Amino acid sequence: MTGNFTIVEFLVTKVRLKHIDRMKAIAVLCMVEVHTAAIIPPKGITVGHPAAFVAAAFGGMAAPMFVTISGWAMYNSAKKKKERNYSTKDWVNWIFPRVVILTLSQLLVNLFLNVNNGGRFEWHTPGVLTLLAISAILAPFLIRLSLSFRVALAFILAFSPILIGEIASDQLSWFERVSSENWLIWIERLLWNGTYPLFPWLFFSILGTIIFDLSDFPKARDVVITIGLFTIFITIAYSLVSERIWALTNGDAILTFFPASMPFLLVSGTIVILVMRILEGDELSGGSPRFGEKINIIEPAGRLSLTIYVCHFAVLGIVAIIVQDMPRLDLIPAFIFTIGHTIIWIPLAQIHEKNKIRISLENLIRIQSGR
Repeated sequence: MTGNFTIVEFLVTKVRLKHIDRMKAIAVLCMVEVHTAAIIPPKGITVGHPAAFVAAAFGGMAAPMFVTISGWAMYNSAKKKKERNYSTKDWVNWIFPRVVILTLSQLLVNLFLNVNNGGRFEWHTPGVLTLLAISAILAPFLIRLSLSFRVALAFILAFSPILIGEIASDQLSWFERVSSENWLIWIERLLWNGTYPLFPWLFFSILGTIIFDLSDFPKARDVVITIGLFTIFITIAYSLVSERIWALTNGDAILTFFPASMPFLLVSGTIVILVMRILEGDELSGGSPRFGEKINIIEPAGRLSLTIYVCHFAVLGIVAIIVQDMPRLDLIPAFIFTIGHTIIWIPLAQIHEKNKIRISLENLIRIQSGR
């Protein structure tokens, strides 16, 4: 409780939460790191190398964090609109700019890092921003669903890889997964066998809404974390007993990213909740977030996460053109470039905020939706 209000009521009136901005920053910086490592893979590094495992670990958590915290924020924003008794027209004015800007941003990302220029995407590839656009459309409906209904929905989505089965097309190569010969295949990529298909990746958006509503129930969150950590232990134990690899980006492993397996969803969801709980500290009860003011430096990057996400692909697009006909870099130069390109967005975001530069995708959404 906060004063005479529940924490959830407090959340829909408070302007910014520091731990949310920090989590957004961590998520987008991890995305930058893993994408950079994919464009500049060091020479002699195989899947089993420790450096590859570390890079994959950051990448494996980046997208779940990014989608979950985006779901949290969108749900928070939608609840505020509900409190203001938004009309149908108001909801359209709130949803439409988000869908258009997120969809066009996905198109920009695809053009920046296009396969024709040494990149990774076809111009029409559905991606994580397309997923967020769909989440924006669903937000007004999600705020009207009970917590128990959304928990049930999250479980269905978590087990959807098993229910979908072969439809998820786990044998597709990366370039097959990002291509579509016609609109029917494009819809398949959007729904269940693309890079971030609605089934099962909507799980993380729903998880964000659940975390939001559990703000008043810290013990319930701790129980969820405990169960989740036990689940992680079970997956590791099963990996050892069955002699299967625990985690791979794709292939024969317990946890796979492309396509997202059921164990991956449960494990990454647990880690997202745990990281958020750690960063939160005592902020929801009127105190300070974990680590106090020590990591304030990353908060501007969190407030600019969408812009950073799109802009870093512009940088990588140029790099991809330069390196496509070059031999791979050695480990140290590749590492320095990857970390440098990741960290540079922290001071750039600070400069952007300090100088009150209003050019950003976040500000464009605020202006177009009348906020």
